[in-house]
Amino acid sequence: MNGNSPGTPAAHRDPRHPAPGSGAGACTEHRDARNAAAGAGTGAAGERGPQGRDGSALGAPAERREGRQKVTGGARYAAEYPLPGRVHAWPVPAAIARGRVTAVDTAAALALPGVLAVLTPDDAPRLAAPEDATLAVLQDPRVPHRGWCVALAVADTPETARAAARAVRVTYAEEPHDSALDPGHRDAYEPEEANAGYPGRVEHGDPAAAFAAAEVRVDVTYRVPPLHNHPMEPHASTAHWDGDRLTVYTSSQGGTTVRSVLAQMFELPEDRITVVTEHVGGGFGSKGTPRPDVVLAVMAARRTGRPVTLAYPRRYLATTVGHRAPTVQRLRLGADADGRITALLHEATTHTSRVKEFVEQAAVPARIMYAAPHLLSAHRVVPLDVPSPSWMRAPGEAPGMYALESAVDELAEALGTDPVELRIRNEPEREPDSGQPFSSRHLVECLREGARRFGWAGRDPRPGVHREGPLLLGTGVAAATYPASAVPATATARALPDGTFTVRINATDIGTGARTVLAQIAADALGAPLERVRTEIGHSALPSAWLAGGSTGTASWGWAVHEACAELASRLAAHTGPLPADGIEADADTAGRADADSPYSRHAFGAHFAEVAVDTVTGETRVRRLLGIYAAGRILNSRTARSQFTGGMTMGLGMALTEHSTVDPAFGDFTEADLASYHVPAHADVPDIEADWIDEDDPHLNPMGSKGIGEIGIVGTAAAIGNAVHHATGIRFRELPLTPDRVLTGLFSEG
Repeated sequence: MNGNSPGTPAAHRDPRHPAPGSGAGACTEHRDARNAAAGAGTGAAGERGPQGRDGSALGAPAERREGRQKVTGGARYAAEYPLPGRVHAWPVPAAIARGRVTAVDTAAALALPGVLAVLTPDDAPRLAAPEDATLAVLQDPRVPHRGWCVALAVADTPETARAAARAVRVTYAEEPHDSALDPGHRDAYEPEEANAGYPGRVEHGDPAAAFAAAEVRVDVTYRVPPLHNHPMEPHASTAHWDGDRLTVYTSSQGGTTVRSVLAQMFELPEDRITVVTEHVGGGFGSKGTPRPDVVLAVMAARRTGRPVTLAYPRRYLATTVGHRAPTVQRLRLGADADGRITALLHEATTHTSRVKEFVEQAAVPARIMYAAPHLLSAHRVVPLDVPSPSWMRAPGEAPGMYALESAVDELAEALGTDPVELRIRNEPEREPDSGQPFSSRHLVECLREGARRFGWAGRDPRPGVHREGPLLLGTGVAAATYPASAVPATATARALPDGTFTVRINATDIGTGARTVLAQIAADALGAPLERVRTEIGHSALPSAWLAGGSTGTASWGWAVHEACAELASRLAAHTGPLPADGIEADADTAGRADADSPYSRHAFGAHFAEVAVDTVTGETRVRRLLGIYAAGRILNSRTARSQFTGGMTMGLGMALTEHSTVDPAFGDFTEADLASYHVPAHADVPDIEADWIDEDDPHLNPMGSKGIGEIGIVGTAAAIGNAVHHATGIRFRELPLTPDRVLTGLFSEG
């Protein structure tokens, strides 16, 4: 196994990235400064708060700073700003799958008391064409899919706005539509790029010939249905114009991005737009970039001259804010008799809308996971008359690793090899695609530690033989991976005469504990007690930063915060006498470094183990145990990290057993549009879930040595559960979710 293990010699570190815990290239120079910072201002440093394993603030299980606000109702979300004169908007979704609006009758809606306006494609404010065409709402009469916004009612209360929207009468010229995903579709094509800029196709060696010549072969197809993000807080925005100045409160994963998009669409200088994202009730990718709610709210506020709140009802989210696109994935694995993979072919077909292209990069993980000399990783996409897919927690990796890790399990069975040992046997020394060395790769350690804790050594590999009355019992394993990266960010840090510090950055906390972790990074760089550090985030007046997405948030924001605080510590060390009344400030901008090319392949890795019980009478599958072991760089807060890991694992459980959506071919719409029909896991579904990690020192990432952890928890969980169901039943189910009807059908057909 290649990559750097803990204790990597300094000579081997990437010179572009300082060692964990250092400043921007300075290490010992900041020690005295950090000591000075700890006692800056009046009074002693006081008692330190929680500490990590090395005695610093990093790694400590610090409680979330906004926790009390959230549980007491003090945290204010986007739809909860009671601005004077505020009114409410309600969209009118298209009732056809494809066509044009020929007329909009608003008379009945406008006649209702309290209705201020109804915006239509004929009279809505004109916007500059956005890069993201899903935001070009009410700009023309076309209907690209069912649920597309064709009118917007504005009234004094949400109830009146809803009634007005229902009173609008829309006439359409309907056209034939096509919403069925078929790998053999006549319009399917191979894209140049998949999501996140990955090449659509990568090929090394002669994979087809190597597969044909392999001693042991597996050729299987796995299917994942459309999936929906369903954050606790639906998408919402409140917009207010004051002359030519615009203020927006929005539920978004990135306020800086929202401001730049609104500036472009409404042709305003960015300094005339204020975007507030102080508290966000989850997003899972669906709030990664602006969605139509914020554009519609701004349009309605401009039309009425009043502050406007638009909060999407949950039933509208499926067609409006993106979804995980369905995938059909063919895996061909060839191996020699010793279990060495000689050929790996992963071909994924997915759908996109006709509004914009989005290609779920499901075949990308195959490019880094196993040492296959002959490799094909390819994507095909079919444009259909469906709502636009987008990001959902771990796009690409989540469905792609489900298929790949299930196929690897099938290969292990065909070889008669333990599935943990098969993965270890095919561990690459370098990334198979690029040939780059891994900055760190401790997947083998995760597999072995997970197997030890799970009791894997005592497992009987025979499938379908372990019973408890009507229950069939089984265990399964799968690997996990997710890229580790960072993007540029800016931050400021200020020391005040009272001995406190303020860190400012336009980061967004979507429930991950970003406020708390950034304070810990600052306290560590300053050598100050955690309770003396205050963080300001979620406002566009703060130093700009990238959105919370792609598991890059803390890695990116933390880098800038660390540098600003390290510089501040140096300035404090050089300062004599009392601090000035307004304190001393330092800033940082990581452009040119956070976005610099790296000679390393940088990823987090992990291993999942699952135990299930399958009821042969009802077909119900219960997960009795889930264990995840991760190698994700330095863990910055053990409490919030464990929460993120277990949250992702729970989401993976839902992906495996309950969550699915169906595109109705007659209407081109999703039939599961609420939480009554789209079943996310409840507490009773997750009786025993454990997440832990191995200590990993990776000097090639950022000054903290951390990797993103928001998404890796979901990656591989569904495969581990599916593999456990196979071990329990002896039946290989290759389509998610494993609902009771599907399981019973398999049991009856086998019986």
